[in-house]
Amino acid sequence: MADLSGASLTALIDAPLHLLGFEFGEITAERVNGRLKITDSCCQPFRVLHGGVSALISEALASIGGHVASGFKRIAGIQLSINHHHPAVTGDLIFAEATPMHTGKTIQVWEVHIWKVDPSTSEKGPELASSKVTLLSNLPVPENSRDAAANLRKFAKL
Repeated sequence: MADLSGASLTALIDAPLHLLGFEFGEITAERVNGRLKITDSCCQPFRVLHGGVSALISEALASIGGHVASGFKRIAGIQLSINHHHPAVTGDLIFAEATPMHTGKTIQVWEVHIWKVDPSTSEKGPELASSKVTLLSNLPVPENSRDAAANLRKFAKL
């Protein structure tokens, strides 16, 4: 596996997450995770993590995991349900992790949890959000996107 920092890996795999500063940790068919330090660009006007950012993280991690689990077929999110339990504010560090609940040939369901973490110990604190993401996983990859999985294939642990 090539040696890239989490930020460099994110730039190759998911541009919107990269713009927010998200850094991937593990990418497998059983788990996708990573971290984000909350900055003003992630927050709503009250300097609290924007719920849309939590939803973006949830769908992105589940979709990446689903893509790997499907054998790198095209994935489309068809339903996202997210609950926000506690706030995160500017300066907080969060950890997000997606794991599959069901990885069928046509439909996949992934669960995603987001926690605040202690930056000095990486110990999980309060859960900030939890979600379920349903994915359609039997879609053909369009001809103009045949290389879409190339970077992910390099870094996913199969």
